[in-house]
Amino acid sequence: MRRILLAGWLACTALLGVTEARETTPVTASISVADLPPEARATLRLIERGGPFPYRRDGVVFGNREHRLPSKQHGYYREYTVPTPASRDRGARRIVAGASKEYFYSDDHYRSFRSIRE
Repeated sequence: MRRILLAGWLACTALLGVTEARETTPVTASISVADLPPEARATLRLIERGGPFPYRRDGVVFGNREHRLPSKQHGYYREYTVPTPASRDRGARRIVAGASKEYFYSDDHYRSFRSIRE
């Protein structure tokens, strides 16, 4: 049964011209710094200053496993928490920073990104 399902999936992807089974959503939208929530603006200032960061996971490597940001080598992107008012945990909002000082905002825990522009 598994072999039949796999063969069917491979045939469908070949017909559709799909070469890889991954979901990609290119970053086409942007948001200005002025339009970010105040907590995101504060997080952006912390990133630009180099910290200190309030969350233990701030600054860890963002793997870009969903391929929603431009492809770069592992370690290129770092993620930072944008506090969510009234949330008891880190919430869903993040800023991802690239090594070349490009910044991306996600308010839905990496399902979508908007590039941050000045």
